[in-house]
Amino acid sequence: MSSVQSQQEQLSQSDPSPSPNSCSSFELIDMDAGSLYEPVFPHWFYCKIIDSKETWIPFNSEDSQQLEEAYSSGKDCNGRVVPTDGGRYDVHLGERMRYAVYWDELASEVRRCTWFYKGDKDNKYVPYSESFSQVLEETYMLAVTLDEWKKKLESPNREIIILHNPKLMVHYQPVAGSDDWGSTPTEQGRPRTVKRGVENISVDIHCVNDFRSVSLNLLQTHFKKAQENQQIGRVEFLPVNWHSPLHSTGVDVDLQRITLPSINRLRHFTNDTILDVFFYNSPTYCQTIVDTVASEMNRIYTLFLQRNPDFKGGVSIAGHSLGSLILFDILTNQKDSLGDIDSEKDSLNIVMDQGDTPTLEEDLKKLQLSEFFDIFEKEKVDKEALALCTDRDLQEMGIPLGPRKKILNYFSTRRNSTGINRPTLQPASGADIPKESEFCSSSNTRNGDYLDVGIGQVSVKYPRLIYKPEIFFAFGSPIGMFLTVRGLKRIDPSYRFPTCKGFFNIYHPFDPVAYRIEPMVVPGVEFEPMLIPHHKGRKRMHLELREGLTRMSMDLKNNLLGSLRMAWKSFTRAPYPALQASETAEETEAEPESTSEKPSDVNAEETSVAVKEEVLPINVGMLNGGQRIDYVLQEKPIESFNEYLFALQSHLCYWESEDTVLLVLKEIYQTQGIFLDQPLQ
Repeated sequence: MSSVQSQQEQLSQSDPSPSPNSCSSFELIDMDAGSLYEPVFPHWFYCKIIDSKETWIPFNSEDSQQLEEAYSSGKDCNGRVVPTDGGRYDVHLGERMRYAVYWDELASEVRRCTWFYKGDKDNKYVPYSESFSQVLEETYMLAVTLDEWKKKLESPNREIIILHNPKLMVHYQPVAGSDDWGSTPTEQGRPRTVKRGVENISVDIHCVNDFRSVSLNLLQTHFKKAQENQQIGRVEFLPVNWHSPLHSTGVDVDLQRITLPSINRLRHFTNDTILDVFFYNSPTYCQTIVDTVASEMNRIYTLFLQRNPDFKGGVSIAGHSLGSLILFDILTNQKDSLGDIDSEKDSLNIVMDQGDTPTLEEDLKKLQLSEFFDIFEKEKVDKEALALCTDRDLQEMGIPLGPRKKILNYFSTRRNSTGINRPTLQPASGADIPKESEFCSSSNTRNGDYLDVGIGQVSVKYPRLIYKPEIFFAFGSPIGMFLTVRGLKRIDPSYRFPTCKGFFNIYHPFDPVAYRIEPMVVPGVEFEPMLIPHHKGRKRMHLELREGLTRMSMDLKNNLLGSLRMAWKSFTRAPYPALQASETAEETEAEPESTSEKPSDVNAEETSVAVKEEVLPINVGMLNGGQRIDYVLQEKPIESFNEYLFALQSHLCYWESEDTVLLVLKEIYQTQGIFLDQPLQ
């Protein structure tokens, strides 16, 4: 995370009570006796806990101005809410707290900041509290007005602040002698720098180098014309959180007890990833996962429309790792006809398409256990959570033995009735069912309440999305591997998602979790994936150098083989005197023929290389509307030295990759007829 830095030079003093000579250089500053006091201009900050430390981060200039206008409006701040960060966070002005809108996150303290301090070893300024900042400002105003400096103040923490002059204001730690303060003599001897206002403090730095901030930078460099003509707005990125609810079941704690202590980072990654895979392959947990993901997607979409009623853009979705597989299965099981999607937007109803599924209260009433509904409601246990409860969980909630057995038997019976059925593949276009499993557009048949498209997934009831995604982006995705393990060896070229037009499988070449999709559509043809251009154009230099050396070595090899072939023929030719005259005539006739053959022999491999370099049209089916599906990033120069060393890192690189973000922006804006300022090569 970028920290707020100042260009102001750090000043230090060794004595809280400096002698006149020690600060004489500052006293010689030319000061007008009649200097006019100018009020300080405030800026708003919020506090984040990073690595167990408080870090104060500035709001951008626009948000800070909105907060200041609301604060200075003269209205009561209590109950006043100001949207910030593009509407992703709300600031409750009276509480001085910042809350996330679309996802769960700890609330952050908000502060109207005017005075700051920075320690000798700190690289950022820390704001004083609003009340003490007001005391400092009043003292400063008197000093300027009366031209009386060397003012000494004591902070609420009994720390000393001395205002020597407008250019020199310092903050000393508590005096030694009391162990309660925990300060060392070295810390006491090096004062903190005190600063008034945010001048020379950068307040437009984005907090994290993530997808959103990278996209904002790329808009300025690659879509500048469209922005200047007001043809486009920014792309908003909203996370869908499904991981936390799933891992609140206590399995993580059990797994941690049996995890070996060595290679901690790798084992944590393995536990986090593999456990989710096991969850998703379980009929019970799989249903919980798809329900959570779909309901969260619908909830965020509905909330976004409520907060942005004039929104007329499209919606695309992106999934990383297992998340991409979950989205793939959900999209595969959507209905072809969603009805009038616009009317659903207006009503903002969340449609889950689960028929007349009884509620938990109705289930308990059916079991004659209605008196326990209040207990489950108090513990925030819904129907899905109750299905995951064990006998011990119910016992801890105070449920007697008899009702516990009824509840466990009821949900066990429901799970067994669902089963793990193998989907039956239907023949396409009247043809016989092939031996190799096919993923066919014509095999979308209803099997009870489940939409069967032949992907070998466990039988779950897939919820319905209330919108049609424009494009589906998969990052570092294991979709290809999962489809293969499920028994699918071929995706029918005519297949497409029922409600989504586009699909891009984006991966890093060293990502251990990523797999290709296109070879499953055209298994009989070998071809390379599409290389994602560098966001600054062309290929990375080390890749061009590598290809140049490969081409050069191929040329040298061809020339060497041609020379050896010529030499070998000259050595193996037998000069018989009796046949010399006749052979001379034959050689004269045969030489042009052999000469004409040599270039074709020498250049055969070179020609094949040239053919390979030509981009030939490849039919990869309709999964991405006839466009290519697999797109590979260019590895960085340092990554090419040891691909194993950067394997785990490459699986997490997509959120900070300018090349990935630019491809996403390019495809999204193309759906609206907006193109890059200059095409990338």
